[in-house]
Amino acid sequence: MDHYCVFGHPIEHSKSPWIQSRFAELTGQTLQYEKTLVPLDAFKTTVDAFKASGGKGCNVTLPFKSEAAALATHCSPRVALAQACNTLKFEGDQIYGDNTDGLGLVRDLVHNAGFSLKGRRILLIGAGGAAAGVLGPLLAEQAHSIWVANRSVDKAVQLVARHASLAQLEGVDCQAFGLNHEAILSQSFDLVINASSSSLHNAALPVPASVLQTNGLACDLMYGPAALAFMQWAQDHGTQARDGLGMLVEQAAASFQLWRGVQPPTQQVLADLRALVSLSH
Repeated sequence: MDHYCVFGHPIEHSKSPWIQSRFAELTGQTLQYEKTLVPLDAFKTTVDAFKASGGKGCNVTLPFKSEAAALATHCSPRVALAQACNTLKFEGDQIYGDNTDGLGLVRDLVHNAGFSLKGRRILLIGAGGAAAGVLGPLLAEQAHSIWVANRSVDKAVQLVARHASLAQLEGVDCQAFGLNHEAILSQSFDLVINASSSSLHNAALPVPASVLQTNGLACDLMYGPAALAFMQWAQDHGTQARDGLGMLVEQAAASFQLWRGVQPPTQQVLADLRALVSLSH
């Protein structure tokens, strides 16, 4: 039986084993998928041991995504842009790395939420790993503009600079700003994506409600209780709200397809998982 795993620290909360096992069940694939808590100083040795034992591939979550990118012998352009990797596929001595986070977000927004990104004005809040993982695939959808707003402007500037060629190629106005910059505060956006850690830390919302648009969409990359405050805030101001559960399922599906060559039925799995998550809370 082919073995797969998700590596992280912490890892107990991970829904990946449930999602990937459900994909396998629905597509008739035979595989085993587990989660492994990795000591903070032992990512490479843990992956090497799993690979040596016959493991076929793995997902990688916090805080090891940049280490995973460095471990890959070759990788997708998405990994090079994000400088982070959440999926590894083992082929002999080779390790192929990909980042499916942005693919997952785009697919969830476009296919599950029915929200076309082409020509839209998008505000991406945050410039850390989560934002880096999604910016490239968002640019590829040819939005009108994607403005990256972050507390530390320098981080936003670095992230945008890394994506400048892609933004130019796709014809997207991609700029970096501080959270309180006048340009951010003076307009509203079709789509507001919270890729900051504010929801995780139960912190105050990072931007004022003026950025929201009636009949627009606001999406938090977190899910469960962590996303509730952001979603309630958006809904209170007449904006549709979405959490990151669909992105979670869709990025897992992209990993599954990379490993198995099969596209799993994501909408059914998302509906099942949403019911499961709401029951547990």
